[in-house]
Amino acid sequence: MRKYAVLLYPDFSLQEITCLTSALAIWFGEKIDYIASEDKEYRSEEGFRILPTRTCAEAKITDYDCVIMPGTINPLPALFDDALIDFLGSGADSEVVFAAISSSPILLSKAGILRGRQFTSDYFMQMADAFDFVEKDHFIHKGIVEDGNVITGIGMFFREFAEAVLQRFGYDIGECFMREKPEDFSEDELTFYWTDEEYQEFLEELKAYAE
Repeated sequence: MRKYAVLLYPDFSLQEITCLTSALAIWFGEKIDYIASEDKEYRSEEGFRILPTRTCAEAKITDYDCVIMPGTINPLPALFDDALIDFLGSGADSEVVFAAISSSPILLSKAGILRGRQFTSDYFMQMADAFDFVEKDHFIHKGIVEDGNVITGIGMFFREFAEAVLQRFGYDIGECFMREKPEDFSEDELTFYWTDEEYQEFLEELKAYAE
């Protein structure tokens, strides 16, 4: 199995990465580590409260096949988190796939991951002007940009971002990844049954609650 990590920082966006993380975890049975600079609670921009499974000090970035980075409406705390930036920078010369959406590519810029690489993002362009480590000449105004082992995306294209990452690792996601329309399905197709074995497993599990 491949190894995946999601980075956590203040005000991160769950919405931008859950198409990807749910497909990895539920469709394909992959394990995901949630890594942050400190072992403490992080609150998403939606208000979810999440604890990391590992800290940057406990993890080694090159142990992962892919590091997933959600956007954040408040990138400055992460941008000035030395432990987080150092963790990213330790993978600068590796084959780790960095998948960053929305504002998070600016963290890759500071860590040196985007040096000489094309990328996209939807942080405000004045922010790029404020930091000399952002190579604006390599900024491509497209929804998804792939350059080597870096995949970047604009937040509104979260499905396309998930597709790009999943296709990079060869997962079979079909032709209409999470885009089917309800009216395109028949009644039979929208009626769901367990297999006999799954139903028996459910009945066994149910006994513990029925006692």
